[in-house]
Amino acid sequence: MKILFSAIVLLLTITATSQVQYGVFAGPQVTDARYTIADKRQESSLKIGVNAGFQMKVPFEGRLSFAPSIMYNLRGYKIDEFTGIAFPPDSLAANVDTRFHTIEVAFLLQHDFNIQPGHFFIRFGPSLDFALFGNEKFTTINNTKVDRSMKFSFSDYGHYLASAIIQLGYETQGGLFVYGHYNYSLTTMNNWDYGPGIGNRAVGLTIGKYFKGK
Repeated sequence: MKILFSAIVLLLTITATSQVQYGVFAGPQVTDARYTIADKRQESSLKIGVNAGFQMKVPFEGRLSFAPSIMYNLRGYKIDEFTGIAFPPDSLAANVDTRFHTIEVAFLLQHDFNIQPGHFFIRFGPSLDFALFGNEKFTTINNTKVDRSMKFSFSDYGHYLASAIIQLGYETQGGLFVYGHYNYSLTTMNNWDYGPGIGNRAVGLTIGKYFKGK
């Protein structure tokens, strides 16, 4: 959590004395995970989630800007049937269905395709995602159903998720913007050395608005 707090403070410090636009955004997203057991890909089902947050735009030169954001994410993934032992969630689990909540700080660069008031843009860069809490459901090989909170620790699920983000969208003269985004986890959500690889992914459509410039 200290790492996330430091990232937020750094973000605010960078933008404190700059000419900045401030905005808010929200939209639906489809999430899942690239889930592997012993390097074997597991079949997954998509989950519907949301993201919402605060956006900044700090001009550099010409058409390039720094575009950091802080957002809430509702994420999740569902693995229909394990082909091996998966801990977490449990060495006896036959499948898993998760839903979890995160706070994400994204440090993106934005390139505007032209200097007109209305223009297309592309954003890209890294993010740090902090998993707050979540829920997991699974059925064991003994046909026992389990519904419980996800456990985050150094030997269970990991709180920190580093990701790469790309966004492609359009910004209007009045400050409205819309974009499609793809978020791909660069690290596994699993901290157990011999457990499955869990690389979270999300695809979504977001609408937002800048309120004013400073």
